[in-house]
Parts: sequence; C-alpha cells; structure tokens
Amino acid sequence: MGKSTGATFQDSVKIACIGNSVTYGSKVANKENNAYPEQLQAMLGDQYQVRNFGVSGRTLLKKGDKPYWETEAYSNALEFKPDIVFIKLGTNDSKLQNRGHLDDFEADYIELVNSFKKENKRARIVLLLPVPAFTTDTIGIWNEVIKNKITPITRSVAFKTNSEVLDLYQLFINQPGLLPDMVHPSSLGATVIAKRLYESVVQKEMETIDALKSKEIKVLETENFYGFPLTNFEFMGASCKIVRPKKVAPGAPWVLRARFWGHEPQTDIALLERGFHIAYCDVANLFGGPKAVKRWDEFYRLMTQTGLSKKVVLEGMSRGGLIIYNWADKNPEKVACVYADAPVLDGKSWPGGLGKGKGSTSDWEAFKKVYHLKTEKDISKFNGNPIQKIESIAKGGYPMMHVCGAADAVVPIEENTKPFEDGIKAHGGTIEVIYKKGIGHHPHSLENPSPIVDFILRATDQKLNFAIVPAPSAEFRSAAGWKEGKDWWAQANDIDSLCLASKENDILLIGNSITQGWGGNRPNVTYAPGKEAADLYFKDLNWIGAGISGDRTQHLLYRLNNANYESAQPKVVILGIGVNNFGENTAEEIFDGIREVLKVVLEKFSPSTKIMLFGPLPTGLDPNTDRREKYNKIHSLIKDFGNDKNVFYYNIINELSDEKGFLRADLYSQDGIHLLPEGYKVWGKFIRENYFIATK
Repeated sequence: MGKSTGATFQDSVKIACIGNSVTYGSKVANKENNAYPEQLQAMLGDQYQVRNFGVSGRTLLKKGDKPYWETEAYSNALEFKPDIVFIKLGTNDSKLQNRGHLDDFEADYIELVNSFKKENKRARIVLLLPVPAFTTDTIGIWNEVIKNKITPITRSVAFKTNSEVLDLYQLFINQPGLLPDMVHPSSLGATVIAKRLYESVVQKEMETIDALKSKEIKVLETENFYGFPLTNFEFMGASCKIVRPKKVAPGAPWVLRARFWGHEPQTDIALLERGFHIAYCDVANLFGGPKAVKRWDEFYRLMTQTGLSKKVVLEGMSRGGLIIYNWADKNPEKVACVYADAPVLDGKSWPGGLGKGKGSTSDWEAFKKVYHLKTEKDISKFNGNPIQKIESIAKGGYPMMHVCGAADAVVPIEENTKPFEDGIKAHGGTIEVIYKKGIGHHPHSLENPSPIVDFILRATDQKLNFAIVPAPSAEFRSAAGWKEGKDWWAQANDIDSLCLASKENDILLIGNSITQGWGGNRPNVTYAPGKEAADLYFKDLNWIGAGISGDRTQHLLYRLNNANYESAQPKVVILGIGVNNFGENTAEEIFDGIREVLKVVLEKFSPSTKIMLFGPLPTGLDPNTDRREKYNKIHSLIKDFGNDKNVFYYNIINELSDEKGFLRADLYSQDGIHLLPEGYKVWGKFIRENYFIATK
C-alpha cells in the first residue's frame, strides 16, 4: 500500500518544513514515511504539497559550525515559494561551539523569516520551538540553553515579525520515551509533531477583533507575552490585560484569568496558539466577594460588546477559585467551562486556617472585612464560599476541571476540591479532577498542559477530532507481534497484497491487535493467539486477517482509503476497532471515528457484502472502571448502526464476562484488552454462528 499523493499537486497549498535532523527524520524508523513532514503530507492529502527541507546538524546561526543558510535545501526551499513555512531550528545552536554567537540568533532568525516573506509576501511563517533535550553532556546539545535562551529569543522573533509560534517543547517535556536518544523524536514522536502542525494548517479563523476600541478604557503599553501582543489597560480603576492571538478562532473564544497573571502560563500560551484571547481584570484582595463579582460583570460586558464570545472560559489558580466560582454561580449562562488549579473553595480552610491548613492571618482579616464577618457567629453562618454553593454550581451545566497537588498543605484538597468534586457529581454536574501524587500547592498546572487544553477546546467546540482524520500509523515496535524491523507500513502492504491476490473470500477481519491475533497468511506477524480458534471455526472458510497492532479509527480510515481491500470480495467484513482511541478520545469522538470507518466500508465494498460490527471489543476487567464506562457509552451510540440492512451490530460483553460483569480471567489477559486463546474461541464461535445468519 503506497502513500496517497494523488495525480498532481497543481493549485495545492505549498508547505515547507525547514529544520535540522529532527525535521529530516534522523533516528526515525522508516523516515521516508514517518518523518513528521511525511506524516503531515499523508494527513493533509492532495490539496497540500509538503516538502521536507530538513538537513541534519544545521544551525540557524550564520556563524554556527554548520549554518543552514549554506545548504542546498535552503536554496530549494526559497525557490519552492511556500505558502506556509514551518521553521524548526535552534537545537544545534545550543552546542558549546555555537553558544558564543547567540547574540546574533535573533537578527539571523528575523533575516531567515524575511527571506521567505520576500519570495512570497503572503506566506504564513510558523516558528516551532525546539523539543527538549534530555542529554547530560553540557558540551553538546544542552537543554538549559534550549529552554532559557533559544526559546525566549524565538518567541521574541515571533513577536517582532508577527509570525506564529508553536510550542513543541511542552508536548515532549513529560515524554522522554518519545526521544530514544534523548534528542531525536522516534517515529511516534514525529506523529506528535505532525498532528500539532496539522491542527495549525487546518485551523479556521475569523476577522481580527479590536477588544480595546471602547472609550471606557485607558490603553497603556503593549509588550511581548511569549510571542503574542499583550496590551495593558485600565478599566473602571482596575488594572487589566488582554493578549491577542495571531489568528482568531471561530466564535472568538476567550479566557478570563483570575489572579497570578503569567504564573505557569503554558495553558494560556497553548490556547493563544489556537486562537483564544486571554484576558485579565484585577480583583486582588477582594476574595471573590460582591465587589469582585460586580467588577467582573462590567469587564465581561466590555469584552463581549467588542465581539468576544458570549461564553467565557474561567481560569483560577489558588485563591482565584473564589472569584471564578462565585462569578460562575451568578452567571452560569455566560460560562463555557471552568479550569481551577489548586483552588480555594472555602475561606475557612484558606485563608482562615480553621481546618488542616495553616491559613494566612493577614489574608483572613482581609477576607472577613470583604464579607463583613465580625463575630464567630457570622463566620459559622457564612455561606458565601463556592463550597456552600455546590448544588447551584452543578446546575449551571458547564464542565469543570481541577488540577490539584494531592499533598497540598496550603489549600488542603480534603477541605476544598474533594468535597466539591463529590458534591458536584452527586448533583449531576460534570467535573474532572487531576490529582498530582506527592505534589503540594506548587507547582501549579502541568508541565505538558495538553489534558487541560483539550478539556477547554472540547468545552468551546474547538477540539479537532483526530479519530476521523485518516492518517497512517508510525508504529514500529517488535512488541506489536511483528518480525523485527517490520513496521506498520510492512503490515499494511502485506494485507493489501493478500486482498489483491485472493478473490471471493468468505470473511475479511478488519481491526487492531486483537484482530491481528487471528493470524492467517501474514508473513510478518509472529504472534497469533487466535490461531487455534481460527483453525477450529474458520477451517472451511476463505478468510483474511486485516488487523494491525495499535491501529485506531484514523489509521483504519487511511488503510481503507488507500488500499484495495474490496478486491478480496468478502461476503462478510468483521469490524472491530476503537479501543486504541480510548486514551486520547472521548466516547463521542470514538463514535464519530467508527461511523466514518463504517461509512467507508459501505461505500467501497460490494452491496452484497455484510458487515458484522463489534466496535471496540469488551474492555476493562472491572465493570466499575472509567474504561468500562467509556466502552458502554460507545456501544450505546453505535448500536443504531445495526439498523442498516447490511450491518449486523453485536456487543459480546455477556459472552466474555462472568455473572458480576467482570471480564473472565480465562479469556482475557491482565490488561483487560487482549484476548487469550480461549477468548478467541468464544469470539470465533460467535462469529461462526452469526456468519450464517448474516449470509443466508
């Protein structure tokens, strides 16, 4: 199965990937298919022409030991006259021999940006921050220089040239396993980069919004906020800020941040990249009281009358929890979602220190003044904290996420987030909490903010669902049950060859590693726990196993679109897919992915072909786990596909479970995903019996 590049690239959008060895694909298994520019091309399809201009070892610095400027690739890239330019340079500039020239880094980078604008004045220039290096040799590539010098200068270049900037650093900082040699991403790491670039390419935008046009404000200075323009201004006597994205996302989403501006900004930066405005209105020392709520009422009016979304994302760290929830409780219809980080939800806990925490004497006195708490009786009757408003907040209908240190001794979770979480769920609200084991009140946020960012993107309808974006896999591990050195592409090509060579088959089994486990005539598959079951139940049938370990719905979509499975002319297609999407996608997103897969199968195969749809096979050993809950949700959504006359839907949870709903230990491996040989016999018997029903 070859890559889909279409007939020509005429009138396509031209994308140039400028960079060093990471762009070139060094250390990437099968870099011809798996380097991130190649993966990006496969995802984007024929409307785009992606070219890889990466050269190993090169510096952005003209005075570096190996300047990119001197390469043929650079000349070819300029001649290409790209519409979009992704620049990923700087890693090699962190080497000892190049550090002495870092004073020239900004000027050289600006010149590089301008050289592409000279060739195409409408070109989008996107600067990619280098991925982290986990090396210990300070003479070579050194992360301290990448983080503290290269990255800030790159952001300054983005600000001064009005270029876009994408933070790849944060996407890898907690995943060193994706950089096997501590510097270069693996093929799976290249997928992370390709997906982020894909988001950037396809991101829609609307007209720029002037959020500062009101005569009610006094505009002060504009400064650089991590590559984005931040404007300080005064409104009704309060200090305010707004940071503008380079491209405004549809609907003009925005974040209203409470307190501690600029502290652990990674979530704000990621949202700016995706077209959000980030706003701030100072309510310090008001502890979420009536004056703070009123000030935010007016600030919300100011922001929305200029065109920002009528639903705002509320972000609050620590004591910021008081204002975000007190305001949300009063204005539920105006809230898109709430992200609270180690939030104060009960003033008696902090700053009062009336529970497990020490509190703050000065802040407690200020808190009591805000709420007019003069006596112990006033304090005992006080119900103005978010913790006392749980039922009302839950009825607001907006989703919430908390990120907390499980060992927080300043704002104890036992007095704040835990009872709040329990109460919200008890009253039918939606809340997700990430408890960081062993972490105290600091640090806030997450090194890699992706879980927070994805939560906010979903809540504001900005999340791209990769489950429906056809994409090849970059899987390469021998642990996938493949011969050493044989990757996903080898497996895909083997299946395509089998389908082309064998006509009038009875069964074509399509799916992931569970399907791959049936074995069959697959020359590069080494592990087939379902072989005995296949010999027993498929012995008089012509069948092909088209499962590939690790496949998600998007990978199957790519295979179906670019291979020749319909040439096998199967009477029945067995379709089991979706379980590998669990870690990244919601049940609704996986449902959309399965729906797209089913749509392609129905379009490409003969009208006489029947589909036995299993979706994800039963997963989650314990019926009371989040995994089983997601499984049940997916099946509640896909069961209606069985209404199609050619689709037979099955949920075989009862066949593989005991009377209490636990997956049977004699049928399942301990991961609660993969079948043991006896499990394949149960599934094989079920397929055999229902095959005759489907084909009669």
